[in-house]
Amino acid sequence: MATSAPAFEVGDYVVYPKHGVGRVTELQSEEIAGMKLELYVLRFEKERMTLRVPVNKVEAIGMRKLSSDKTLKEAMETLKGKPKVKRTMWSRRAQEYEAKINSGDLVSIAEVTRDLFRPDDQPEQSYSERQIFEAASSRLARELAAMEKTDEPAALTKILQVLNEHAPQYYENTEDA
Repeated sequence: MATSAPAFEVGDYVVYPKHGVGRVTELQSEEIAGMKLELYVLRFEKERMTLRVPVNKVEAIGMRKLSSDKTLKEAMETLKGKPKVKRTMWSRRAQEYEAKINSGDLVSIAEVTRDLFRPDDQPEQSYSERQIFEAASSRLARELAAMEKTDEPAALTKILQVLNEHAPQYYENTEDA
């Protein structure tokens, strides 16, 4: 199987679907089980994890460059939409949310973030709801931060700002705003 020129350069930010945003730190050539492999070495700062991905597996895994500005805009618009909460069992919804987060698709991750967001004046979330919300919002914030060349807390603040600004209109308010 012929390998084409590497799609990613050292220093590029990439999205690995199951782990989020990482940075290509080097390209390695190694011989494993008698086969010569080209590997991307990815560093995920938040998890303090290094991952080595064979160049020929990049497409199958779904590793990609950061989203386009158009996709980012679409994800931010998704946050402004009405939360869609299905009336299925939580375990089923939780699986669907996890699958969307692990898909690496920015708009799907934004949907999960929007659907699980709760304004301060709303009832508490369960522990598992909060965990999934934090995973989705963190993943979204890391990609936003990498695209806007800022840090994750600043990106998360921006996301929560959008959610707080648009969510109240979808929840019943006893007072007129």
